Amino acid sequence: MADLRDLVKAANQWLDVGSVPDYPGALNGLQLENSGRVEVVAAAVDACLPVIEAACERGVDLLLVHHGLFWQGAQKIEGPLYRKLKLAMDHDLAIYSAHLPLDIHPELGNNARMMAELGIPETEPFFPWKGIELGLRARVDFSRSDLLERIGKLTGSRPLLCPGGPENVKEIGLITGGAGSQIHELAETGIDTFITGEGPHWSYTAAEELGINLVYAGHYATETFGVKALAARWALEFEGLKVDFIDHPTGL
Repeated sequence: MADLRDLVKAANQWLDVGSVPDYPGALNGLQLENSGRVEVVAAAVDACLPVIEAACERGVDLLLVHHGLFWQGAQKIEGPLYRKLKLAMDHDLAIYSAHLPLDIHPELGNNARMMAELGIPETEPFFPWKGIELGLRARVDFSRSDLLERIGKLTGSRPLLCPGGPENVKEIGLITGGAGSQIHELAETGIDTFITGEGPHWSYTAAEELGINLVYAGHYATETFGVKALAARWALEFEGLKVDFIDHPTGL
């Protein structure tokens, strides 16, 4: 059993939560506390009602998510938000959220873990935003079909490809989540293939016109890695902590 304060302090330090810029609604860090006792941690992508219900049913003490409770900013505590908060508090469930700090972390981050599990160990940060680098890039020598097969095996579903670039992939960039709308700026970096979770309709045709391969691997599917890695790190550092993963895919 661990103390919630110790878990939060450790995660905040590992991820440098206080220094990484993010969208206002992300509200990184502890979003809801409990009585302080943590024996079971569950990782999930979204702090949505079905995930919170599953956490309560499984006896989870601390829910770790990538997308937290307050994406809409200040809001009335009614409807779905009220039900989520009441259910969590009735079951003494704490909720910790980490968005961009968990995307960009060089060891635990979504980008880093996905690159490593694709068999691409040598990467470098790229695509600056507000003083941080949102993604990773790497030199590779894959056929486009080989890359798609690797991604499909990793995520469990075949990714969608816009074949705007070369069949022989040499320089890839990766930003997990929903970075397809940045395709024009990304094409200027010199990569021939960009992997992300999703993008708007026009990003497909833009990639064709720009001469770059664009791979949509799923917003949800590309953001399961970080929460799993952070939960595992907690379990490694805090003896006796049990770890679970609540899978609630959106198909997007």
